[in-house]
Amino acid sequence: MLKIHARNLGNVTVLCLQGRMVNGETAALRDAIDSQSHVSTVVLDLARVSAVDARGLGVMLELRERIESKGISFKLMNVSRLVTRVLEVTHLDSVFEVTSGLAILPAVSRARPASMLKLASCA
Repeated sequence: MLKIHARNLGNVTVLCLQGRMVNGETAALRDAIDSQSHVSTVVLDLARVSAVDARGLGVMLELRERIESKGISFKLMNVSRLVTRVLEVTHLDSVFEVTSGLAILPAVSRARPASMLKLASCA
């Protein structure tokens, strides 16, 4: 089962994912993405994702397109070696923007500097 925990950091939302992004496990991710309309950036933290299949990749592509059509940035963070390899083999490593926690700090609202401490990792 794919578990999702949202961290709202001002105008950035980090969605901490845990489990498998596979067929039949992605509905909660769709719901979490659809609820993000008042932010400038959505980041998927993939540190605890243990598997991704073709359906999981398709959902990530669909959600990226959907969120970016609203003018919201879509990024991946803490991508494991397994997921990195899947993205490379499918040539999707050039489609998704992969970032570090430090790279998104400028996007975090200055009104909530304490929230930057929470950003380092969902783990």
